[in-house]
Amino acid sequence: MKKISLIILLLAAVLLLNNNSYSQLANQNTYLLRNLNQHSLSSYLYSALWGYVAPDGREYALLGCPSGTSIIDVTDSANIHEVDFIAGLNSNWREMKTYSHYAYVVSEATNSKLQIIDLQYLPDSASLVNTWSYTGYTKTHSISQSGHYLYLNGGNSAASGGITVLDVIDPVNPVKLGQWTTLYVHDCRVVNDTIYAANINDGKVSIINASNKSALTTLRTFDNLVGSGPHNTALSQDGKRLFVTDEIGTAPYRLKVWNKEDINNLTFITYWQPTNITTSIVHNIETYGNIAVIAHYTAGIRILDISNPDSPQEIAWYDTYPSNNAESYNGCWGVYMFPSGKIVGSDRQTGFYCIKSTVVLTGISPNITESVPQNFELQQNYPNPFNPSTTIKFSLPEYSKASLKIFNITGKEVAELFNDTRDAGNYEVSFDAGKYGLSSGVYFYNLKTQKFSETKKMTIIK
Repeated sequence: MKKISLIILLLAAVLLLNNNSYSQLANQNTYLLRNLNQHSLSSYLYSALWGYVAPDGREYALLGCPSGTSIIDVTDSANIHEVDFIAGLNSNWREMKTYSHYAYVVSEATNSKLQIIDLQYLPDSASLVNTWSYTGYTKTHSISQSGHYLYLNGGNSAASGGITVLDVIDPVNPVKLGQWTTLYVHDCRVVNDTIYAANINDGKVSIINASNKSALTTLRTFDNLVGSGPHNTALSQDGKRLFVTDEIGTAPYRLKVWNKEDINNLTFITYWQPTNITTSIVHNIETYGNIAVIAHYTAGIRILDISNPDSPQEIAWYDTYPSNNAESYNGCWGVYMFPSGKIVGSDRQTGFYCIKSTVVLTGISPNITESVPQNFELQQNYPNPFNPSTTIKFSLPEYSKASLKIFNITGKEVAELFNDTRDAGNYEVSFDAGKYGLSSGVYFYNLKTQKFSETKKMTIIK
C-alpha cells in the first residue's frame, strides 16, 4: 500500500510540473541592471511601462503602478532610481505614451480620464499639468501615439470601446477628433496614418485608414486564425509583415506573423513561442529595426532577431517571473528598449526591471555599436596638477563590477569614489580633494574590475 501511494504521489508531482511548466531555462545573453518594487499594493498590480528620451539624451522609464506612475532615471546603469511619482486612482491597468516633453497616462479606473504630465524639468521633477476629459469619457484601456496624435483604445472613450483620436499639437489641451466604433479595440499600432487595431474579444485585427483623423475608415478586418484573441500589433522594419500577439482565446497563445503586402489577400506566415515553453501567454511586442522585444507574462522579457521576419529567432531572454511558466496573467506586462540598448520591463508582481543584453542588438540605433568602448581604459586625470577638483575618465567594454579608489604615497587608501556594478560605456568621475581633507602632494588613483586594473599618478597643489 505504501509503495502504491508513493507511486501516486510521484505521478501527481510529474503532472503538476507538466501543467505549470517548471522547465524555465537559465537567463540567456542578458543581465540585470536594476529591479525596483517600491509601489506594490496588496489589492492591485503593476501594469504597463514606456520610455522617454529627453533632449539632453537622458533616458527615463515610465512605470504603471497600482496608485500612479513612477518616473525612473535609467541613464546611469549604476544609479537607476526613481526621480518622481505622479499619483492616480488605484488600478490594475495603467498605460502611457509620450509626445514632446509630455507623458499621457490612462487607466481603467472610473474617472481616471487622461493625465498629462510635464517631463521637461527632469531629472529634478515632473508635474501633473492637466487631467483631461470630455462628455461621457472617464476611462481607457490603452493609449497609442503617432506624431502629434493620440489614440484612446477601449474603455468608454468611444462607443463599443473603439478608438478616439486626439490632436495634441497643443500638448496640454487636446482636441477630440474622429472615432472608430465598429469593434472593441484592446490596443492599436499606428504607422503612416494606418491603424492596426487588435480586436481581442472578436479574434480579429482591423486595418483602418487614419489619413483623415476626423473620419476613420475600415480598410480590412480579418480573423487572426481560429481561437485567437489579439492583444497588440507591430510591423517589421520594411512594413511588409504584421506581428500579432494573442492574449486570450485558446492555447497555445502565440505570436503570429502575417504577410500584409496586399491587405486584401493577407497570408499567414508563421508563429513563434519562447524556447522550450508552450504554456506562457504572450502579451506585448515592440519592434526596433531588426529586433523585437516581447513581454511574455510568466516567461518574462524575450528578445528576437527579426531580420528575417518570416522566421523569428530568439537570441536572449530574462525571466522576471521565474517561479513557473504557467498559463496565467502573472509576470511581464510591458517592454521598451532605449537607444542605449537598455531594455525595461514591467512585472505585475515585482515591478520594474532594467536589463541589458550581451548580444549586439543591431538596428535599434545608428550609433549604438559606436558608443560601446572596445577596451578597458583609464585616462589621465584633467587638470593635473589640480586644486581642489579634477576629472577622471574611464571606459568599460562590458558590464563589470568596478571600483575607483585614491591612495597616498605610502599606499594607504584615502578615498573611494565608487565601488559598484556598471554597464559597458564611457564614464567620468569628479574628484574633490577638499571633500576628503587631502593636503598637497602626489597621489595615485586605481580603477579595478574582475578583468582589469590600472593605476595612474596625480598631484594636488594648494
